[in-house]
Amino acid sequence: MAELGQLTLMLGLALTVYATLGSVLGARKGIPELVVSARNATYLITVVGFATAIALIVAFVTNDFSIEFVYSHSSTVMNRAFLWVAFFSGNEGSLLFIVLTLSIMTSVALFLSPHSFADALPYTTAILTGIMGFFYFVLVFFASPFDSLDFTAVEGLGINPLLTHPGMFIHPPLQMTGLVGIAIPFAFAFGSLIAGKTRDEWLDLARVSAIIIWAVLGSGILVGAWWAYTILGWGGYWGWDPIENVAFMPWLALTTFIHSVMVQKRRGMFRMWNVVLLSVAFVLAQFGMFINRGGPVVSVHSFGASTLGVIFLGFMLFSLAFALFVFFWRFNDLKSDRPLESFLSREASFLLNNFLLLGIVGVTLWGVLFPLASEFAQAETVTVSAPYFNRINGPMLLALVLLMGVGPVLPWRRANQASLKRWLLLPAIFAIGAFVGMIASGLERPIALFAFSVLVFVATSIGQEWYRGTMARRRSGDNFVIGFWKLVNGNRPRHGGYVVHLSILVLAFGVIGTQFYSQREDTVLNLGESFEIDNYRIEFASHEDEPRADRLAQWANINVYKDGDYVGLLQPWSAFYPGFNQVSVRAGISTGPIEDLYIIPTDFLDARGEGVTAGGGPVTRAIFRVSINPLAWWLWISGPIFILGTVIALWPQPAVELSPARIRRRRPTGSTAFQAGD
Repeated sequence: MAELGQLTLMLGLALTVYATLGSVLGARKGIPELVVSARNATYLITVVGFATAIALIVAFVTNDFSIEFVYSHSSTVMNRAFLWVAFFSGNEGSLLFIVLTLSIMTSVALFLSPHSFADALPYTTAILTGIMGFFYFVLVFFASPFDSLDFTAVEGLGINPLLTHPGMFIHPPLQMTGLVGIAIPFAFAFGSLIAGKTRDEWLDLARVSAIIIWAVLGSGILVGAWWAYTILGWGGYWGWDPIENVAFMPWLALTTFIHSVMVQKRRGMFRMWNVVLLSVAFVLAQFGMFINRGGPVVSVHSFGASTLGVIFLGFMLFSLAFALFVFFWRFNDLKSDRPLESFLSREASFLLNNFLLLGIVGVTLWGVLFPLASEFAQAETVTVSAPYFNRINGPMLLALVLLMGVGPVLPWRRANQASLKRWLLLPAIFAIGAFVGMIASGLERPIALFAFSVLVFVATSIGQEWYRGTMARRRSGDNFVIGFWKLVNGNRPRHGGYVVHLSILVLAFGVIGTQFYSQREDTVLNLGESFEIDNYRIEFASHEDEPRADRLAQWANINVYKDGDYVGLLQPWSAFYPGFNQVSVRAGISTGPIEDLYIIPTDFLDARGEGVTAGGGPVTRAIFRVSINPLAWWLWISGPIFILGTVIALWPQPAVELSPARIRRRRPTGSTAFQAGD
């Protein structure tokens, strides 16, 4: 398998070089046969990538420990299910996964590209195969997953214990796919610019691909938060770790582009700005790979042993230089068709939305880089922790949520007092009523109450538009359900965007509840003893352990009572992995829409108060960290709502709406555009 893998890596590198040069030369010299040949070579890269991945997977399944990467990330005693994901658990294998994923997305993008984009497609192909060529270059010369081990091994080291989690099957693939996938809309836009197509020829292709990648990356980030919540043991889900941040920043930049591109589609404005936003998203994605592949910022999630930082830094700087060169080359052709007419307009709300999102990106980027700046200036590393991000980004995020309730109801061009009153009065009344009601009910924390009121304002704004639109269809003879369906079906991008907005509200609802109202206590319980927190009583009923080949696992059986009623049995566990000298825990969680009860065993003790590993003696007591996390359930429910909204926004319009006559009438208004902020 090692020889086959190395051969396919070199073949992949050769194909990317041919596809890149062939695409450019064929387009510049007017040789269509060469362009077609280069495109076919691009499709072949995907086939070669699959062959390489299969070779590595077979090596894992057959326990081929003669390969260094397999030896370092597999063993015969680990759970066999994780063999199928172990190949992207390390630096070399994850790079192979990235280039395979990019080749698949590139092939799909080229195959589905319309004939009208044919003049720009060779340059788009060259950009994407050039990026793939960089990854193949790194794999062949610096980070091959098929390098041979320099000694004979009959057993491997195994996968990192923190990676033995169901989230391993979802979070890394989604996040890596999202980060590298930003190259697709970037290539559509810049391929068009290089070809001299500087108006809106690239707009729909970049918009649709950006929405898909945005949804994939956002889902990956949320699954990662859930993973952290269940396994890290501190009850949190987002710690503003550098690796979390370098995925979050390009997602924010894509969010900005997806909103801003609507102004270009509807009003012919922000054309130059949208090119900049795609460039920012693409370069930030390269920055994320630099940080994760041996960059100077330390993170528990990065490949700390990697020496590839300089190489990825060079590629990031090259990406930045390329984007700047093309942008300034076509600068004069990217001007907007018309100026901004009023600050009370939908266009202005999009612009403010852009500034807020990029402001959050800037604050987050500075938080990532500040330890480096402090070390350079003072020879002392100053760590930036969660309070910095929460204190500065928190108000901007809340302002962004508030804008979600105002911007979509503003008209294009300019608003008047009557329209503002019509659309904003009822949401304001509901928000004020909610604020007063929460105070009357005894809730504290004014900042949290204000934030909850903002969510009510935005939810009422969306609900009001849906209600009025549905009632208008009822007056035409439809019942409420059919009327609502026709409303959504009549403009899926707009109303799919509203569903996405609702998912953000649901997510914010969970964030506010967990950040402001969580309770946490550490307690020591003897066997059979109980502990009370709020209206819960937890009883340490019994202890079990199970020494295994790769770990010493033990767990507590805990009976949970709420208001005197039995809720159920929780079994939080802890395992020590001698091969890694590492402890991994898994929380026991009783979850519901109101709150989560979250229990972690931090230590198991004998009668003398000394720590006990599995099989090491009788356990008589244990130390538990117990948390009550209000509204945490809503964090995870937001994910399916987010996906639903994206699917609605991207779902093709009914065939009746795609007739030539309808298309000719609808094109000038841009009404088929994704209007997440519309």
